[in-house]
Amino acid sequence: MTAARQVHLVRRPNGVPVADDFAVVSVDVPDAGDGEVQVQNLLMSVDPYMRPRLTADQPLNVAMIGGGIGRVVQSRNPKFAEGTLVRHGVGMQERFISDGKGLQALNPDPALSLSVYMHALGGTGITAYGGLLEVGALKVGEQVFVSTAGGAVGSVVAQIAKIKGCYVVGSTGADDKAAWLRDEVGLDAVINYKVQPLKTALAEAMPKGIDVYFENVGGSHLDAVLPRMNVRGRIPVCGMISTYNGGGEGVRNLSAIIYSRVRMEGFVASDFPHLQTKFVEDMTGWLKDGRMKYQETILDGFERAPEGLIGLFSGLNSGKMLIRVAD
Repeated sequence: MTAARQVHLVRRPNGVPVADDFAVVSVDVPDAGDGEVQVQNLLMSVDPYMRPRLTADQPLNVAMIGGGIGRVVQSRNPKFAEGTLVRHGVGMQERFISDGKGLQALNPDPALSLSVYMHALGGTGITAYGGLLEVGALKVGEQVFVSTAGGAVGSVVAQIAKIKGCYVVGSTGADDKAAWLRDEVGLDAVINYKVQPLKTALAEAMPKGIDVYFENVGGSHLDAVLPRMNVRGRIPVCGMISTYNGGGEGVRNLSAIIYSRVRMEGFVASDFPHLQTKFVEDMTGWLKDGRMKYQETILDGFERAPEGLIGLFSGLNSGKMLIRVAD
């Protein structure tokens, strides 16, 4: 037996989650049995999609959902040697036992940071890639608007669109993120929606209208965008973070999709297994040649996972939010 910790949801949040909604609990993890491995978590992901699940889907008083990268520290499964790095969706646990199902052996490129396999080369990366190129059906030279362009998904979307020769505008709610998007990433325009009226700023920044709007926010963002959409425009819907805590403004301009023949389509990362090989090839190349830039916010310590999740809704993160559990 090995003592390890788990993060539990102990009560349903009312609005924005707070620290008392969670507990860090010590449990005993058994040794690996026949056909099993014991995995030590190294990096854990916290993501906006987790918030809606806290309201209903996430059971109380068990390890919370989530993905991560771990190392096999005990193995009685011939498919996974001790020391193998694995990606998993087992959740917020320092150590866990697995029969190998759902584990993906990871052979990281030594020229890249391991952490990029949790964002640009991980779930957020394939979400951006598939959402923009397949659901959004992006064409070279189009007019693209990305909400929360400083976030883990949005920043990848914006850069892919630039790589594909598009005119790209992003929104963010912080001056430092706006500066990074403008000066480092090279977006054509950046809107700080907390200090600029979004509708006016969009009209100024995108006089040719919008062909593809990559939706991460919903509410007032979507309402401002809809009248600016060009005929046959596409809106891939990745998230609606403005509504996750029970707030958010209503959308009044939805009828605009009728006359502009706009297509809106939701999707999730698991929709794109057929793109995985090409995605890894493209993204690895873009990271290595410097065309894909990224930011990370890494909190050290397993017990900081609730802090990381709560911080997503206050702008604590720049780029991907990660929890470093062990080296």
